[in-house]
Amino acid sequence: MRFAEFIRDNHQRTKTAQMHLIDKFEPTFRNWSGTVNKKLAEALELRSYLNLFDIHTSEADTWLKQYPSLECSYKNLQKNLGKDAYIGEWYIVDQYNINQFANVTGDKQWIHTNPDRARYESPFKTTIAHGFLTLSLIPLLTGIVGSTDESNFSHAKMIVNYGLNRVRFPRPVKVGEKIRARTRVIDLILLKRGLEVVREVIIEVANSTRPACVAYTVLRLYF
Repeated sequence: MRFAEFIRDNHQRTKTAQMHLIDKFEPTFRNWSGTVNKKLAEALELRSYLNLFDIHTSEADTWLKQYPSLECSYKNLQKNLGKDAYIGEWYIVDQYNINQFANVTGDKQWIHTNPDRARYESPFKTTIAHGFLTLSLIPLLTGIVGSTDESNFSHAKMIVNYGLNRVRFPRPVKVGEKIRARTRVIDLILLKRGLEVVREVIIEVANSTRPACVAYTVLRLYF
């Protein structure tokens, strides 16, 4: 009897402990579930919103005929897809550029802003530009700022930076070095209100075989 009672009591204690754990963690699980459901709903809502801009192949001809400037840009870009589309002018990155970027972003690390210390302690023996500074110069280096002549972008009423697919900084840019952009369009997506253009942008450094930056940018052109 004592052994049977021990088994019964032990079973009851185990069941009680399980119920206690369930009571303790059930609200947490419920919150997690609610959070997951909320995030899923937000993602689906965002996808539905983005789908408003998508266009099916069967609709392409109709939309192109409605917007002659869009049709012109699309056909010209498609004709040169994968080819070098633009090679910019050389641009000198000076200490003033670097300091201005450091002030705006708050990244004032000495390798960028202290020429005297960099001369003695940096492996580059001079200051270098921020990687994100090089990246941020893409609109200027590709001719988007002040002129939209690149790759027939001039037909667009508005150009929107939609994001980046990939970015790498294979080489630092030393102060005083010259850089330029080489671009090619690698993908085109027709939208109901415009055109999505994916470009490979390579930031070259004068007298160097290694690029300072390789980025895949996504632009949306609206006509």
